[in-house]
Amino acid sequence: MSAPAVFSTDERIGSVLDRSIARHMTSDQGGKICAEYVWIGGDGGDVRSKGRTLDKIPEKPEDLPMWNYDGSSTGQAPGPTDSEVYLVACAIYKDPFRGGDNILVMCDTYEPPQIMPDGSVKDINPIPTNTRHAAAEIIKRAEDEEPWFGIEQEYTLLDAVTKWPLGWPKGGYPAPQGPYYCAAEAGLSIACDICKVHYRCCIYAGIAISGVNGEVLPSQWEYQVGPVIGNAGGDQLWMSRYILHRVCEMHNVECTFDPKPIPGDWNGAGRHVNYSTNGTRKEGTGWEVIQEHCTKLGKRHAVHMAAYGEGNERRMTGMHETSNMDNFAWGVGNRACSIRVGRMVPVDKCGYYEDRRPASNLGPYIAVVGLIDTAPEVGVAVDLGIE
Repeated sequence: MSAPAVFSTDERIGSVLDRSIARHMTSDQGGKICAEYVWIGGDGGDVRSKGRTLDKIPEKPEDLPMWNYDGSSTGQAPGPTDSEVYLVACAIYKDPFRGGDNILVMCDTYEPPQIMPDGSVKDINPIPTNTRHAAAEIIKRAEDEEPWFGIEQEYTLLDAVTKWPLGWPKGGYPAPQGPYYCAAEAGLSIACDICKVHYRCCIYAGIAISGVNGEVLPSQWEYQVGPVIGNAGGDQLWMSRYILHRVCEMHNVECTFDPKPIPGDWNGAGRHVNYSTNGTRKEGTGWEVIQEHCTKLGKRHAVHMAAYGEGNERRMTGMHETSNMDNFAWGVGNRACSIRVGRMVPVDKCGYYEDRRPASNLGPYIAVVGLIDTAPEVGVAVDLGIE
């Protein structure tokens, strides 16, 4: 679901505040730690956060206290009379904005404990939008196969007032696609600073960001997270999105994950997932296992497409480096297929493959679950409606 439009104060591309006044960033914190708790909001695509003060540096997520927030204000609780939602820490990252020993904390969300009629206490329970909890249960059943994920996240930068892609003519269009992909010129590499600042912030935070590049649509960028194992991929992708929103906020720019931000003869935005298991990585027989995976993926295509992102039908038309949404196909080196296998995989007889179907706005946990479900050697049957 798309977030509602929030309009900025003016069309200036730059900080709304005077960030040359930075004394507060270097002040002594008296041994205290700022922990920014981050979680997924009620529409499944927004990220929320709030900060709290700690007396010491936590060594692991379990050291962090549970917290709560007003779920009625995020669409995750019935109303003000029953509004508490609990936050449980899942992963810790260094804070690239506050620096020092301060941290960012990825959390998932739970109903608070309840006193039952017999006096017993019912433990916290994951709320319906907590897709991480469901994914973790499934990944645990597949852990012997050590599933690796490399997640590609595309996004488009917009003018925060006009909602038109950054750097595009007002009320008009730039030159057709062709010169923008991985470009390095003014007018072609639009808002490169945002991409590069986000890149370095993710590295500082400890996210396994493996690269960035300009995309085919002008003002569209991509970064990659991975390879990572299991739910760490989802955790890091969500935190990298949070960091991206914060970087864009500093520049008074909006970031959208809409899978087709501009209708017409323009590329959409995907969130491709590169996937491998012990079976696909095994020398000599991995290529055969990949072909088995692709066969099973084809049988589950309709199920996956129903869960792979809102608005994906606008993107997956069979044009602009996509396959047709209604038809499954896989191929070696083919970017117009549902599943692309790298050229070296048949040569090496092992490796990974890329699922090109997920939309850019898809929460990462659902794609992780979908691919694990499809691996024949894992044998996990999954309800993909968890996200």
